[in-house]
Amino acid sequence: MTTFKPLHTFHIPVMGLAYTIDSPIRVAKYGISSVISIMDDELIEKMNAFYSKKFDLPYQEITQKIHDYRAERITSYLNLVDKIVKEKFENFKTELSESKSALENYIAMLPNKSEIKAGLQNLMEDGFTFKENIKNYLEKNLYPGDIDVNIMTKLDKDNFIKDEQLPIAFNDAHAALRGFVNSTLESSVVLSAGMNPRLYSYFESFSAFFPDSNNTLKKKITLKVSDFRSAMIQGNFLAKKGLWVSEYRIESGLNCGGHAFATEGYLLGPILEEFKQKKEQLIQSAHELMVKALAQKEMHVPEQPLDLKITVQGGVGTAEEHDFLLGHYNVDSVGWGSPFLLVPEATSVDKHTRVLLAGAKEDDLYLSHISPLGIPFNTLRGTTNEKLKLKRIEESKAGSSCPKRFLALSKEYDAKGICTSSKKYQDLKLEELLLQKDVLTAAVFEKKKNSITEKACLCVGLANASYLENDIKIKGQAQGVIICPGPNMAYFDQEVSLSKMVQHIYGNASVLKGTNRPNLFVKELKMYLDYLKNEITAVTEEITLGQIKKWNSFKNNLFLGIEYYEDLFSTTPFFESTKNEILNQFDIYKNELIAFEIPELKLA
Repeated sequence: MTTFKPLHTFHIPVMGLAYTIDSPIRVAKYGISSVISIMDDELIEKMNAFYSKKFDLPYQEITQKIHDYRAERITSYLNLVDKIVKEKFENFKTELSESKSALENYIAMLPNKSEIKAGLQNLMEDGFTFKENIKNYLEKNLYPGDIDVNIMTKLDKDNFIKDEQLPIAFNDAHAALRGFVNSTLESSVVLSAGMNPRLYSYFESFSAFFPDSNNTLKKKITLKVSDFRSAMIQGNFLAKKGLWVSEYRIESGLNCGGHAFATEGYLLGPILEEFKQKKEQLIQSAHELMVKALAQKEMHVPEQPLDLKITVQGGVGTAEEHDFLLGHYNVDSVGWGSPFLLVPEATSVDKHTRVLLAGAKEDDLYLSHISPLGIPFNTLRGTTNEKLKLKRIEESKAGSSCPKRFLALSKEYDAKGICTSSKKYQDLKLEELLLQKDVLTAAVFEKKKNSITEKACLCVGLANASYLENDIKIKGQAQGVIICPGPNMAYFDQEVSLSKMVQHIYGNASVLKGTNRPNLFVKELKMYLDYLKNEITAVTEEITLGQIKKWNSFKNNLFLGIEYYEDLFSTTPFFESTKNEILNQFDIYKNELIAFEIPELKLA
């Protein structure tokens, strides 16, 4: 894999199952990197058929009757995306060398401090030799954005043929990894949702993840993490197998889209500070372990540590915040997710949902419990999925028909697994609850009932937007669309072009109309404060000593975070125009935290 210095200082993270399913086809030619979810092979097969027809390329359907169909579908689609991106990129370079207006528009999208931007601007002034010089320059300096893929490690369901369980290699996440490895892509697999030792061990089966004699990796590993300790544990676990983590993608625990993996009160700023201070430790520790493992395997051993990137995402909304993260914490790239849901050129979203997103205010975006994984999930009020789900509950038909079964992970009633959002599971749970009706208060009964029926079918809901946008027929029970933006979505209120959004990121334009958007660190702090309060009020059983200890630790970590920010904002040259307001908001939340009391254990 050839290592280039990226053209852009931002990337588009994975969003849902569908929202970035074809983002590389849309944006990679501009040098913008994005991430495809490879969890839904049914959606992937439909997109394969759609894009094969659109670009007049041969298509061979891969049905579920084919051995290893899940991996085969993923490989086939990724190969198609790779082919289309390469073709679009070559055409784009030709267009830039032949059209000055196209070149000017492209230059406007590049970072202000970009050497390539400066080089292209200088060549614009050439006369007769313009076309030839530009062509040569583009060949040497331009390349498409990365086509990375995402695997959510927890989605690793066992699979069966009738009653016979298939080998572990046919588990969902294992098959997805194999599909990526067998593709022509030379890019990264982004692993999210924590550690899956069994899946991590499966990486050893593929030579593409080990360095070759030139110290290059054909396929790379990126870990999405929420703190340094987790990064160190997972990185070393893989290093002991001779595997190198090429990127740690730090994501805010709560101020992000999709599933929210809350930390124990650790805030983004202090987390980034720890990565900045200990990056060398992370590199050396993994390198030493990897060298030993590769020597034992009698494989090529790199003398020096391989490249390691630190990137960050979650709640970034202004050019100043973007520049601060790059400059102060020395990160390699900043992820911009939710704002791109309002960019039709970049993401796959149906018109109705895009209008809903543009109109969303702070109160419309909330941390829900609709995910069958039992992990808090950022979502939006008023979606078609929510309306259909509530209608079924009113008609005493709660639950989904569960056609895809990607989240059929509960073994409580069925050894093959059952999804907690399915009608089958909810019917069983509601029957159990009815037996307790006489011993529960009406309020507790309703609370427990709601906790059962609020689960939604993410497998279908997170894929439907692509079907709707591309007029692909949706079969089965109507589920509508689930969208999972981060809270930052509240401050972006209009559909915008790709060029305008990129210029917004680099401070050459603005797509924000209001001035009431809080700084990303302030917003995250408030979310953690609210999260702690909700954790305590949501308890229906007797409070334990363990819970009290956890809450006190959480509260203490928030205090330490505020202290860190007070020092940081008092000294940084950034945020001059809003610094006093930011420090004032930290002070308000600190006082709120001081006044907030953690329950104490009552002695009998």
